[in-house]
Amino acid sequence: MDYFAPNMSVTEVNRISMLGLAHIGDGVYELMTRTMLCREGHTAIGELHKLTVSRVKAPAQAEAAARILPLLTEEELALYKRGRNAHVHGVPKGADVGEYHSATGLEALFGYLYLLGRLERLNALFDAILEG
Repeated sequence: MDYFAPNMSVTEVNRISMLGLAHIGDGVYELMTRTMLCREGHTAIGELHKLTVSRVKAPAQAEAAARILPLLTEEELALYKRGRNAHVHGVPKGADVGEYHSATGLEALFGYLYLLGRLERLNALFDAILEG
């Protein structure tokens, strides 16, 4: 098993709950963010941590989701909405319920695309977020 490129089938990925996909997607989104920040030349660990947190917290992810919604395919939009509507067990401090649900939808979408091995699409959506 290649955990960096799982390339699971749609059937296998559909067996995972929306919150499971969001769990994976949270890590994918954070790794992409950390990679981008390091490539931009940020080297001080305190600065890296602060910048990462500011971009991966729920309000920032909700803004990111809003930026890419018009770019999503029907399949991606349906998955985002299923993730957004998943029953979460609490909302972190610093986010409202709507932001947290939107962030969960974004994370579920990123988890779904990652597990399917659709890395080009992940990169295109992440680039669109950065351009916004």
